[in-house]
Amino acid sequence: MMDDTPKKPVAASHSTATPVAALPVAASNEDLARAAVDEASEHLGSDVVLLDTRGVSSFADFFVIVSGETDRHIESMANDISRRVREMGVHISHREGSGRGGWVLLDFTGFVVHLFTREQRERYGLEQLWSRATEIVRVQ
Repeated sequence: MMDDTPKKPVAASHSTATPVAALPVAASNEDLARAAVDEASEHLGSDVVLLDTRGVSSFADFFVIVSGETDRHIESMANDISRRVREMGVHISHREGSGRGGWVLLDFTGFVVHLFTREQRERYGLEQLWSRATEIVRVQ
């Protein structure tokens, strides 16, 4: 049986907005620095420290300081940390030093990773130099 009841008109949608897939949220400098801590720890870096340098440094929000056993170990950790952070969408802006010299600095513009042999770490004394920074993490 047919329904002869008049139907109400339906308003046409005139929206021209195209649905957009959700964009990934960029990782914060702290998230990236923590990923560097994790990577160093997973690759047997020792005495890994994350310092919050906001308020005491004008060029970086966080420092990661790591000791390695040998020159090759430092180079390997530097490469692994660079890869991990790159996979999170951030590329290194500057690299200094070499494993042969006993230290490597990775600058990611917002956080800096310092990798040292034990001897060079004692020589440079970054934790003492930046003693006003807040220690967030220490992995022995």
